[in-house]
Amino acid sequence: MSAPSPAPADLRPPPALAGMRIGLLGGSFNPPHAGHRLISLTALKRLALDQVWWIVTPGNPLKKHGAPAPLASRIGLSRQASRHPRIKVTAFEASIGTAYTERTLRFLRRRFPGVQFVWLMGADNLASFHRWKEWQAIFRLMPIAVEDRPGWRHKALSSPATGRFGRFRIREADAAALPALAPPAWCYLSGPLSKLSSTALRALRR
Repeated sequence: MSAPSPAPADLRPPPALAGMRIGLLGGSFNPPHAGHRLISLTALKRLALDQVWWIVTPGNPLKKHGAPAPLASRIGLSRQASRHPRIKVTAFEASIGTAYTERTLRFLRRRFPGVQFVWLMGADNLASFHRWKEWQAIFRLMPIAVEDRPGWRHKALSSPATGRFGRFRIREADAAALPALAPPAWCYLSGPLSKLSSTALRALRR
């Protein structure tokens, strides 16, 4: 039996109005978990966001753990895990034909020119950000909020990406101003930590 296809609405970005402040959390969400929700709730509060979009990718070019669960299944599980009216789940990358962040952000900037977007990621991603395709272009496309992860602060803040863009980091106390800043601009957010990871959850299932 073939896997179910995502609903047409899931393959379009959520609606957004000019002036809205929206955080973008991309990933395979394979599976989604409470750590994703914690990152989102922290961003909603600390960055004074209107919404957070979970962008469920067709696949992650940097991850070699085999094929992810079907896209429609990951969308459904993400909605169950998010449990918040201001967290929107979308898989529009599948319809624009990319799993690369830089292309996704350019698409959103063109589609919603009046929206203040912020790219959200964990400190573990900042530590390896220099391996992402067009990572320097991502810094110049959109403000970035990096959220602390257990055991990753030192690696993240001594990473090649931090070395290259460290002078554009704003104080954590000024985090609410981040969405309105012209990129490059980024902030490192401390707060409640979750040890959950999709990799660990997949290992437990196996």
